[in-house]
Amino acid sequence: MIGRPFELIIFDCDGVLVDSEPSINRAHADALTACGYPITEQELVGRFCGMSDAEMLGIIEREWGRRLPASYTEQVERVIENEFHRSLAAIDGVAEVLEQLSLPVCVASSSSLKQIRLKLELTGLLARFGESLFSAAMVARGKPAPDLFLYAAQRLAAAPQGCLVIEDSPAGIDAARAAGMTAVGFYGGSHCRPEHAARLQAHGAALIIADMRELMVAMATLA
Repeated sequence: MIGRPFELIIFDCDGVLVDSEPSINRAHADALTACGYPITEQELVGRFCGMSDAEMLGIIEREWGRRLPASYTEQVERVIENEFHRSLAAIDGVAEVLEQLSLPVCVASSSSLKQIRLKLELTGLLARFGESLFSAAMVARGKPAPDLFLYAAQRLAAAPQGCLVIEDSPAGIDAARAAGMTAVGFYGGSHCRPEHAARLQAHGAALIIADMRELMVAMATLA
């Protein structure tokens, strides 16, 4: 059977299931620049892709030596949600792949649980995952720490060595490897530049794919 010896497939959300990274990073880049911390969308992707907003903003505030406005998070989330309602789309081919998979699947994302649900609802993917949604807010440390992936595996009674993680960020690949899991790097999101594939490989992705429809072959190769 395709996928042996895997017993659970763990998907990141942003940039893996839904093509949300451009909207997220554009909103933060605009808001941070307006606050007096000039940064571009691509700089945010390069430095913070895979991290939670709280971790990213904490790093920025420490480097900047200033606190962001108390209303920052609420305002940016409103901009992002409005953009999602207008244009968020699933990653090309992901719905087709999810239909083919017979193994248990879950989502483990740095986003909040509310955001994960919204993105999957808007793109028609939520039913495939049910309640198997895990947020970095549920654990002490987000990616690149292994906590979130280990928590998801524990909740679904899967051994870490039997888990396959699909990630688009170096932080996510680091987290998967630290958890003792196999990682496939995905670089087909619209935020990925040509060097993104090499970055995922450098962080230890067992295989890299540019098209989600390549996942079935990747799983067979890794088995």
